[in-house]
Amino acid sequence: MAASESLLDKLDGLEARFQEVSLLITDPSVIADMKRFVKLNREYRDLELVVAARKEYIQLQNNIEEARELLSENDPEMRQMARDELDAANERLPQLEEEIKQLLIPADPQDEKDVIMEIRGGTGGDEAAIFAGDLFRMYSKYCESKGWKTAVSSCSEGASGGYKEIIFTVTGEKVYGTLKYESGVHRVQRVPVTETQGRIHTSAATVAVLPEADAFEVEINEGEIKWDTFRSGGAGGQNVNKVESGVRLRYNWKNPNTGAVEEILIECTETRDQPKNKERALSRLRTMIYDREHQKYMDDIAARRKTMVSTGDRSAKIRTYNYPQGRITDHRINYTIYNLPAFMNGDIQECIDQLTIAENAERMKEAQM
Repeated sequence: MAASESLLDKLDGLEARFQEVSLLITDPSVIADMKRFVKLNREYRDLELVVAARKEYIQLQNNIEEARELLSENDPEMRQMARDELDAANERLPQLEEEIKQLLIPADPQDEKDVIMEIRGGTGGDEAAIFAGDLFRMYSKYCESKGWKTAVSSCSEGASGGYKEIIFTVTGEKVYGTLKYESGVHRVQRVPVTETQGRIHTSAATVAVLPEADAFEVEINEGEIKWDTFRSGGAGGQNVNKVESGVRLRYNWKNPNTGAVEEILIECTETRDQPKNKERALSRLRTMIYDREHQKYMDDIAARRKTMVSTGDRSAKIRTYNYPQGRITDHRINYTIYNLPAFMNGDIQECIDQLTIAENAERMKEAQM
């Protein structure tokens, strides 16, 4: 009973906070402060789930108490109804307690964000570029299955296919919260199409998943941005070759953590409309700066965790794709599955689910649940 009371105490405190936030998001002064308003709206949505769970939890406890009282009734049918009610409530209660514990884990405020993904061929030359292309196709298929939209911002094709580098955006519901586990080095073991003697090679590609920054989260002096335009290359008809729709920006950014100045260079050829490309290049600039400014925060989280499921060194090898054995191994959680063809066709949800479970287990330990 003490555990139930402890859980209810936490839920009661969050109920009070929910009522407070409900009032705050209707306050004109809060609505005028976009940064605070967005933050409070996210908190409201999270608390709404907790409050609904609290209501069900209290109802279950009341049902159990009432059913126990009815067990002393003389009417056999009434006693049987009470036993059925008691069994159902006792079965649901521990499930609900686990759900509530998950809800009480402090949410990562970035989980709701859209993302910018960068895939680059690493060790392995042409085969690494081909593998980067395979990964892009895998993520494209996965995003399609989730109903998310993808749009390529820029790419550099490999000599034998695939991509030396491809950068694209993903928009949808809780995109970063799902795809954040994919950041790191992905290693492939297979006979490359460029191999003439049938030898197995090991190549790699790096994946970076960056939460897309909102305009108010990063300070940029747009007057200091240097813009160039150029003619896009590749497919797209005559317009691509004749109109300077591609944009390139250069921006000198001072790292607030080190004081060092870094020139950031971004190109965008996503659309045939130059103003839209400028807008998307600015979005990437905000995201890159946001990512750099928050790296210290992410490093601190990683330092506290043993497996670094979703944060940490992006140069760390996270997964191996072994084609001869049809095997994928995620090294962070020692998880192996043998459905490589389906996996490369976008069926990656099972692996993400396992990573999510491991992540939540770590966060529950941190929260001392």
